Amino acid sequence: MAVVIREIVGFRQDEAGDWIADLACLHRQHIRHQPPFSERPWVLDPAARAARIGTGWDCPLCDRAELPEGLHLVRTAGPFDDVTLPPGLRATHHVAAARWGRLRLLDGAVGFSMDTDPPIVRHMVAGDEQPIPPEVPHRLTVDGPVRLVVEFFARDD
Repeated sequence: MAVVIREIVGFRQDEAGDWIADLACLHRQHIRHQPPFSERPWVLDPAARAARIGTGWDCPLCDRAELPEGLHLVRTAGPFDDVTLPPGLRATHHVAAARWGRLRLLDGAVGFSMDTDPPIVRHMVAGDEQPIPPEVPHRLTVDGPVRLVVEFFARDD
């Protein structure tokens, strides 16, 4: 699997004046020029920084499926059981751009896998939750009777 690369959609500065990249996945990452540890002189130049908008950046937070801060619940799908679970959720699928999902298992057990680096592969049981980054392929395997919901989150800004 490849690392999750996200588009840079903008930049902002924190209280200390360090630059933060806003990523399409809704995460925010500091991008610093701190020689010799990180050589990123482009971040200090407004034109060079603007030229990076639309380019890709590795997002380790997506690889770890860490929900970004500041999201709000926009929709809940389900509850579904092993009979009503839509076929699309049983096949490889993904959450839409600029949205995060969270699988919540209410009863039963499912297998879950996601194409992050390293891949996330888990056996989930009742009470387990799994955040799901936007546009990352993932799949469910139902192990018998089950009841689950999928919640979708977004950011206002």
